[in-house]
Amino acid sequence: MSQTDIQRLRRIAIANTLFSPTTLRRAIEKLGFLQADPIRSPARAQDLILRHRVKGYQAGDLEKRYSKLEVDEDFLFAYGFLPRSLSPLLYPREKYILSDLETEVLDHVGNNGPVHPQDLEATFGSERARNGWGGFSKATKRALEKLHHYGYLRIAGRKKGVRLYQRTPERNGGQSPEERFLTLAHLIARFHSPVDKKALFRALNCLKHIVSEPSRRKVLLDEVLESNGFEQETIDGIEYVWPKPKNRIAELRDHIRFLAPFDPLVRDRERFEHLWGWTYRFEAYIPAAKRERGYYALPLLWRDDVIGWANANVANDRLHLQIGYEGQAPKSRAYRQALEHEATRLATFLRLQEDQWEFVK
Repeated sequence: MSQTDIQRLRRIAIANTLFSPTTLRRAIEKLGFLQADPIRSPARAQDLILRHRVKGYQAGDLEKRYSKLEVDEDFLFAYGFLPRSLSPLLYPREKYILSDLETEVLDHVGNNGPVHPQDLEATFGSERARNGWGGFSKATKRALEKLHHYGYLRIAGRKKGVRLYQRTPERNGGQSPEERFLTLAHLIARFHSPVDKKALFRALNCLKHIVSEPSRRKVLLDEVLESNGFEQETIDGIEYVWPKPKNRIAELRDHIRFLAPFDPLVRDRERFEHLWGWTYRFEAYIPAAKRERGYYALPLLWRDDVIGWANANVANDRLHLQIGYEGQAPKSRAYRQALEHEATRLATFLRLQEDQWEFVK
């Protein structure tokens, strides 16, 4: 393994996704997809991802401004947000016949939307049904989720974090399945770059409802990479692909970034281990006694290296930060100043006073 090759890949990965902060709408367009997660520790993943990419962003801005952004909540390779111009390409999904209840709920939302799940109880009652996690939810809530998954409903916004549903406008079916696949495959390839080509092909299983044959998906993937000028290089036996940079990759400054566990830079755990030389795992669902780094450890990016993690929580309107390292902590003054600057940035993002933070052990 050449350390020079690894450092180059790191810089390509950083340049691919940590672009200069811009507007909220433009940031989502540049990302192409924004993964969502409901856990707040100290904020939701989507907010933690956007704070590095949107000027003056604060926790909750996406939810507040959602209805005016021309974006949709939907499922691509994970659940999240994508530009509304792209969400119609996901449909139709696999064939599905609506139940009587789902048909009635769809009509009700069409006549009364946007609808909060609790609004349906007066009309349909509070009967419960088994949900996808093996437990039970209200049957009307499950109906709303099914109707959303199959494209009959869209998310109009949220009220205190709860989805509001409305009828999806008529879609134009002008693009062929292969055209839809090519556009979405390009988005997925660009989002994950630089990416192991084999892992990228597996990721495209999320589009098998559009192009069902694996052999055809492979041909179309090659077409995406060739027609969009992707570079390819084998490093340590891994065939990486990435879009050719439009500009020369700038020298990295003395910056620290606390990254969300699902940030595009770190969400591919196999690539993470290859590029940064240690194993990072998301431990929120692991019993506390078995956690190595913390409930919601945020990978710590220093210059072009992820050297550790931060656990952050707010108590009594004060941000508490616990920092851990995979090796030795840098001793330089530049590092300490960058760490304090990132703590201040995180506090203001959380709508605290810029000095309302402290490091704890």
